[in-house]
Amino acid sequence: MTVTTQHDPPPGAAPPAETAVPPDPADLGAMFDAYARDLLRYAAQRVGEQVAEDVVAQTFLVAYEQRHQYDSTRGAMLPWLYGICGNLLRRHRRTEVRALRAVAAAQSHAADEVAPDARSAERVDAQRTVARVATALAKLPRRQREVLLLFAVAELGYAEIAQALGIPLGSVQSALHRARTKIKSALAAPGGSR
Repeated sequence: MTVTTQHDPPPGAAPPAETAVPPDPADLGAMFDAYARDLLRYAAQRVGEQVAEDVVAQTFLVAYEQRHQYDSTRGAMLPWLYGICGNLLRRHRRTEVRALRAVAAAQSHAADEVAPDARSAERVDAQRTVARVATALAKLPRRQREVLLLFAVAELGYAEIAQALGIPLGSVQSALHRARTKIKSALAAPGGSR
């Protein structure tokens, strides 16, 4: 699914950075135009496209309802929206964990099939790696998984993650370090990627 708006840059153009003056939180349309694509990409990675559309729509409704709580002096609008989106995604945690486990099971099953040539062998190795990563992600504690996904999928910086989750910067750094360590361990385990 692709979200397009009249304000989208031409194909191939670099995505716009956070504007110096964010949209007014009372202007729901401007907020949506400016940030829906980023939030949808992040949410779709977490819970799939159909649920992500609902979560992003809810994110903007909650942001509009809580517009009086947004303080531009505390940081950019996008991390604030990621924080709201993250709270809504937590409600879908069971769905997310089930999806990760399903990916792991499907990839493991597909990897068990015989590979007749080198290219097929590479695909099997990739499927096994995806299964291991999905399993490891499903086993991560909620905070570590959220920090890792905000960093890797949403491409937020440490300070933005801290703002989005409402936690100290040091907690972001330690959670990300722990999550990375667990993912690396899962990949290095016997039978993992080398």
